Amino acid sequence: MEDINRILVVSRDTKYCQEAVHYGVSLARKFDAELFIIHVVHNPFGLEGWNLPTVALDREYQNIIKEAKADLEKIIRLEKGKGLPIKELIREGEPTEEILKTVKEEKIDLLIMLSHEEWRIEHFLFGRSNEELVRKMPCSVLLVKKEPQPVNW
Repeated sequence: MEDINRILVVSRDTKYCQEAVHYGVSLARKFDAELFIIHVVHNPFGLEGWNLPTVALDREYQNIIKEAKADLEKIIRLEKGKGLPIKELIREGEPTEEILKTVKEEKIDLLIMLSHEEWRIEHFLFGRSNEELVRKMPCSVLLVKKEPQPVNW
């Protein structure tokens, strides 16, 4: 087995990514590895070609992001307080491209992300595609199983 020195956790800015962060923290401690958490900002409402009013959806999207970030910040603050250094990376753009670029730039050995099937609304809002990421990764990938609950609008 290869040495695991640098771990990257993909934060989807949903409450379900906390499970992936917990795996990252646990493995970073076990392997004495550097831990990175990446947040890729993907705003589907910034796309051109929208002919429908999306103010309510955009507001709901911003609320989801705000709540998820607050939950993640609690976890990260707690782990940093316990002495685990965590480097948070904020990127803007197309998620697959930004994650792949970060893996190469930071020389990541292990990528951790959620494995659940994406709901259509989540896929639209967060723009992630697990299948595409797994196919393109030059490093090992750990998929964390967590079943999403449907979003009640």
